[in-house]
Amino acid sequence: MASASKYFNSSVVPFRLVFIMWLAYSIQFFYHINLGFLGIKPRSLEGLIGIATAPMIHGSYMHLISNTFPLLFLGAVLYFFYERIGGIVFFRCYFITNMLVWLFSPRPSYHIGASGLVYGLAAFLIFYGFLRQEFMSLLISMIIFLVYGGIFYGVLPGDPLISWESHLAGALVGIYTAFNLAQKRKYG
Repeated sequence: MASASKYFNSSVVPFRLVFIMWLAYSIQFFYHINLGFLGIKPRSLEGLIGIATAPMIHGSYMHLISNTFPLLFLGAVLYFFYERIGGIVFFRCYFITNMLVWLFSPRPSYHIGASGLVYGLAAFLIFYGFLRQEFMSLLISMIIFLVYGGIFYGVLPGDPLISWESHLAGALVGIYTAFNLAQKRKYG
């Protein structure tokens, strides 16, 4: 049986990020400041800062809400069940996803929001469980797939206001990280 401190500890990182997301949105809302310039603008010097800041910036209340709950849930599941590798996975899904968007996105517009991170975490949790082939990991994979499997339609170009590039990069980073860490566990 897991202790209360394990439940709490597994939610610390996602709650901190969500707190910063809500703080940034509140600043935008109450002071009428557009922080979109802190997003990722591909292959530009001013867009480099977005590699670190883009997931904290959201364009609307609905955009913020749509990233808040999945980030809290997926992040807590990651840190609760895979605490030894949770930091590595979160770091890769956050920073490598954003670096790929900066390097390869064909659109010169600013990319904001935490959906790339959400896609990365969901993809990791789905694929890692199937690769490990242990009961609990498979169960986690199936639950995440049932709840969030539909998000993979978001990796295709569609709405020009939605960064499908972030979705695709996040999913690829999550899948790569699942294979990479499963191989290390298998042979290491």
